[in-house]
Order: sequence, then structure tokens, then C-alpha cells
Amino acid sequence: MNEGTAGAEAVSLYESHRKVYPREVAGRFARLRTLAGFVLLGIFYGLPWLQWHGRQAVLFDLPARKFHIFALTLWPQDFLYLSWLLILAALTLFFVTAVAGRVWCGYACPQTVWTEAFLGLERLVEGDRPQRLKLDKKPWTGEWLARKAVKQFLWISLAALTGFSFVAFFTPARELAASVVNLELGGWETFWILFYGFATYGNAGFLREQVCKYMCPYARFQSAMFDHDTLVVSYDPGRGEPRGARKKGADPKVLGLGDCVDCTICVQVCPTGIDIRKGLQYECIACAACVDACDDVMTRVGYQPGLIRYATERELQGDKTHYFRPRVLVYGGLLLALGIGFVISLSLRQPIGLDILRDRNALYRVLPDGAVENVYSLRILNKDDQAHRYVIETEPVGVFQVDAVPVMVNAGEVRAVPARIRVALGDIGRAPRDLRISVRVADTPGLVAQHATRFFVPEQEDDDDDQD
Repeated sequence: MNEGTAGAEAVSLYESHRKVYPREVAGRFARLRTLAGFVLLGIFYGLPWLQWHGRQAVLFDLPARKFHIFALTLWPQDFLYLSWLLILAALTLFFVTAVAGRVWCGYACPQTVWTEAFLGLERLVEGDRPQRLKLDKKPWTGEWLARKAVKQFLWISLAALTGFSFVAFFTPARELAASVVNLELGGWETFWILFYGFATYGNAGFLREQVCKYMCPYARFQSAMFDHDTLVVSYDPGRGEPRGARKKGADPKVLGLGDCVDCTICVQVCPTGIDIRKGLQYECIACAACVDACDDVMTRVGYQPGLIRYATERELQGDKTHYFRPRVLVYGGLLLALGIGFVISLSLRQPIGLDILRDRNALYRVLPDGAVENVYSLRILNKDDQAHRYVIETEPVGVFQVDAVPVMVNAGEVRAVPARIRVALGDIGRAPRDLRISVRVADTPGLVAQHATRFFVPEQEDDDDDQD
């Protein structure tokens, strides 16, 4: 080591994470977030207990390979609808982001909703921001241990309830509850309750804003969907700068100050710990907690609210906001078209499916009386919740003779039915080579499934037809 570096000292540029203690805030957006949280959590925890005609209203029955969603039952053959829903969800997210930024993150994201729930329990036990800061700086005492123990008990209870509710969408909730009470949980149910409960406990209890800042991919690519007309939570620097403290009732213009009193309340209430006055940042989840806090301060000092508000970049620059712009129209148009198509397709969906397999051993058979017969294997799928009697027919009618008895197929059952279709010797020449086999529900008029196939005859019969 030379003389110039003899006294050198290693300096770490890494800054360890500092825990964020969001301050409780009241206001219209806070009430909206609370309402959204209660509604969403109520749906999540309550939906598995809702019954529909003797069964669980929403149940994803993986062993039986069917999804029950109230009156609708979806099968693996309906996978198209799941893909359709995912595309609709993605387009909805793009549309909402283009119009109003990360408003989904601030009000409806599961991470935000459960973090608010866990934070509410923490406030209930440890108090608001100043009390939590003070408590965490105290040495371990009986009070400290008691408060921390009660908080952890509430957190673990909520996490366990969350894991149970998640599994209850796949295993009937009442059966699952009985298994828990009787200590008869299966291995997979136990694993997923613990896994999902632990994930909720870790993400909402400890990681919190770190999920939004470092783990969520949405925070990274949202800028690709923002433009100058996107509505985001914004600080108005033209009105607020320069900042500075002042006495209540003082005229900021006389003091050469803006409306911002530099109270830092907007920073204290932010769940991700950012300073919105520094401009739009990817950590901002558009929860508008800073809007409520700043409006309260502005009202108390006698200034007009709205120093921090939902606004577009053009609005802050004094220009007119363009609401109907190309990306919004494209996203909205696609979303509307796909949504209408989804509803129409779902309403026209019939609870019957039909697949046809030909006999692999012989394309056709010539019977002793000269008739030609083709053999098919029909796979009839009853996608309804009730058993039905199915009648097998062909089109066109009058040429083909069907040898297949009506069959009863139970709810949710796939039944293979052999069908022999023949053409009499005198009708071979006028029998079409393309036919449609249909399966009609006998007890439900108008409910029919059809499938096109080929009817094969000997080559000499084709030659005779050509000569005719």
C-alpha cells in the first residue's frame, strides 16, 4: 500500500432498508380505499361459504375437472373462456393505466388490500405512527413484548384465515372446515394453507412497500403506458414553490413563499415512503393518501385544497388535457369488442359437447345385403349439472340409417357411444360423402350438438356414380 492510500477507509454505498411507518389519514380517498378493502376482502373470505342450488357457488373442482361459477359450469373444453378472461383482464389494466395511472395498485391490488389490513391491526395494537416509532425504539419490556405478541397473534390468525379461504375455492369450504376441526386435513390442503398463509404474512406484514418498489413488475413497465395526459397523483410546483414554514394566516405572497408549508405530512402518510413533491416516481401507487393529508393541511391553514391532486402533466403545465387520445381509444375499443364477444359467446354456449372418432380397423364394411356401413365412436360430453338422454341422428335425413340407441349421460360425464351408420344398396349412388352426425337432447328441445365427418364407400361404387 502506497502513502496515498495508507489512510484510506472503505465506505459502503449500500443503504439498508428503513422501515416505513405510514401515518393514518382521513379523507374522501381514504374512505374509498377502506370501502374497497372491505368489499374485496368480504368477497374473498365470504364467497367460499355461499351456496348455489345445493353446492358451493364458486368452486374450482380440479379433481373433477370442472369450475363452478354460480349457474355456470366450465370444463377443460372451455379453456378458451379462461384465456379470453385473461386477455380482458390485461386490456382492462392497460386501459385503466393509460387513463388513471396506477390507480389499480392504490385501491384494488391484493398487496395493497392485505397490507392495509395488516397495518390496521398494527395500529389497533401499537397505535399510530408516533407511538409505533416510540415503541420500536424502546428496550424490551413487558409492555413491548405484550404488544408485539398480540400483534403477531392477530397477523398469524389473519394469514391463516387467508390461506384457508384460498384453499376453500378448490376444496369445498364446509368440508375443509370439518377437516380442520377434526384434524383430518390432507397433505396438499395443509401445504397450500400454510404456503399461502405464510406468503400473506410475509408480503403484507413485513415486506409491505418493498413488494411494490422492488418485486412488482407492474411498477417497471407502467411508464410504457403513461403519457402527458395520464391522470396521476401530482404535486403542483407552480403553486407550492418555494416551500417554507409560516404562521397561520400569513400571506405567502408577502413572504415570497408558495402554498406548501413544508410540513412533510405527505411523506409521513405515504405507504411507500416517497416524497411526491419530487415529481412522479415509479414507487407511487396512486393511493392518494398524500392528497387527503395535504387537503387537510391546506384547509387548516386557510388555503385552497388541491396542492396535491390527481392531475395530468398537461394540466400542470397549463395546457388542455386530451382524454380521447389514440391509445385510450384503441384500448377501450378492443376492451369493448372483446367484452361484448365474451358475453355473447358465453350466452350462446351449449352444455353439450360431441367428438367423433372413426373406426381405425376399416373405413367401411359391405354388408351381406350389399349395404355399406361405417362405424364411429361418439364421445358425448354432458356439461350440464343434470343427467340428460341423448338421441343420435344424421343429416341429411332419409339416406343414412343410424344404429345407435338413445343413451343417458350423467351430469359432468363423458360417455363413449358406438354408432353404426349405413346406406342401403339402392341409395349408395345418391348418398353424400360428407355428413353431419348430431346428438340431440331428448328432454330439452332445440339443444343439439353436431359434428361433420366423412362417409366412405367402395371405389367401384364411386366409379359407377361417375359413369351414371
